[in-house]
Amino acid sequence: MNGIDAVLFDRDGTLVHDVPYNGDPALVRPVDGARAALDLLRARGVGVGVVTNQSGVARGLLSTADVRRVDERVRELLGPFDVWAVCPHGPDDGCPCRKPRPGMILWAAERLGTAPERIAVIGDIGADVAAARAAGALGVLVPTPQTRPEEVAAAGHVAADLTTAVRALVRGRGALGRVLADERPVAAAFGSAGRTG
Repeated sequence: MNGIDAVLFDRDGTLVHDVPYNGDPALVRPVDGARAALDLLRARGVGVGVVTNQSGVARGLLSTADVRRVDERVRELLGPFDVWAVCPHGPDDGCPCRKPRPGMILWAAERLGTAPERIAVIGDIGADVAAARAAGALGVLVPTPQTRPEEVAAAGHVAADLTTAVRALVRGRGALGRVLADERPVAAAFGSAGRTG
C-alpha cells in the first residue's frame, strides 16, 4: 500500500457514531461503510487498530469496565483489530498518550512492529490529525457536524467519509490530496476485494 503498514482509527465519530461518554454497548452503531472499509484493509494485509480518548473515565462519567464493554461491542460489529489503545485521562492530566499527543500512536506502532511513518491515522477532529503529525504518521480527517471549521482548515488531508479515506490510502499516499472527492463505495471500487460476503 505504498508505504502504509497499518491504519489506526479514532473510535467515536469515526468508526461508530459518537454518543458522548457512551457506556452502553446497545448504543453502538457503526458509521456507514466502516465494516467494508476495515475488511478491505484486512484483505490487503494492512493492520488495523483503534486509538481513542475516553476522558469520561477521568471525569467519573464512565468506568473502565463501561469502556471495555463498548469496545467489545465495536469488535463484535466491525471485526478484529490488531491493536487497541485507550487513554482514560482528562485534558488537564498531562497524559502523554491523550490525543493530540502522540503516545497512543507510538505505542501502537511498537506493538505492530512498524515505524510511525508507515502508519495512517483517521479521525474526526483536529486532535486526531495533530497526534498523527506529532508521531510522524499520516493523518486524515473525516469531518462530522461536530468537527470545527478551523480543524478542517488545518488538516493536511480531508476525506468526505470513511470509505473515501480508506480507498485513498489503498491507492497510495499519492492519491491523498487536500480534499478527497471520490465517494464510490469500497465494494464498487474494488470488486471482490472489498466484499465481505
